[in-house]
Amino acid sequence: MNDSATHSTLRQWRAHFSHPATWVVLAGIAAVLGVAGPFGTEDLLRLGPRVIYWLVTVPATYALGYLATNWVQRHLGPRLSPVPVTLAAAALTGCAVLVAVLGINLATFGYWPGWAEAMPFFVNVFAVALIVTIVLQVVDRQMTPAAATAATPPLLDRLPPDKRAPLVALSVEDHYVRIRTTKGEDLVLLRLGDAMREVGATAGIQVHRSHWVAVNQVSAAHRKGDRAILTMAHGPDIPVSRRYVPAIKEAGLLP
Repeated sequence: MNDSATHSTLRQWRAHFSHPATWVVLAGIAAVLGVAGPFGTEDLLRLGPRVIYWLVTVPATYALGYLATNWVQRHLGPRLSPVPVTLAAAALTGCAVLVAVLGINLATFGYWPGWAEAMPFFVNVFAVALIVTIVLQVVDRQMTPAAATAATPPLLDRLPPDKRAPLVALSVEDHYVRIRTTKGEDLVLLRLGDAMREVGATAGIQVHRSHWVAVNQVSAAHRKGDRAILTMAHGPDIPVSRRYVPAIKEAGLLP
């Protein structure tokens, strides 16, 4: 895939699900649902199998919903206003969750809703997915401005106001560092090491003695002999020296 938004979505998805806290929360929710037995599962399954059912269902539906929501945000967010983006994310999440629940129920109970049961079943699953997604979107939108302000990299203060945006890459040119953002680039009299110390909370990695990249701005990577080339979401490609190839592999940028 060469679609930078899709690559960024998948990287964010992998990073989110590699965090232990994500699994702890999902396991806790599944355990509560397993004991409570909602949606008729209390009558259909004993406690042990019921907990296992929810341990499968909760992560599966959450993973699909998270992926669907982020995909919509990255593809449609820059072009549409918040309301249609939220509705599109909710609709796609509802569809994904619906398919997952149907598949899990078919595998667990051998159950596929007939025509008489189909509409209430579809409405229930779809409505829950829509409501949860919309609530999460609204909460996230309310929290994002404050979080973004707190996480603004100090390095951006060195740039003209019209170029202050998420960091893409840093590159050495003589005694200067070219700071590339999603809104442009500029040369600053600075050493690369000092610039890297000012990226703040931006997740990034040095890939060459003259280059640093923001991980979420890498849209593709491919080997070139014992080195590699990174395709960036904004601006020209960035070379990776042999020394840093293991680092980009560890970061999940290269298989």
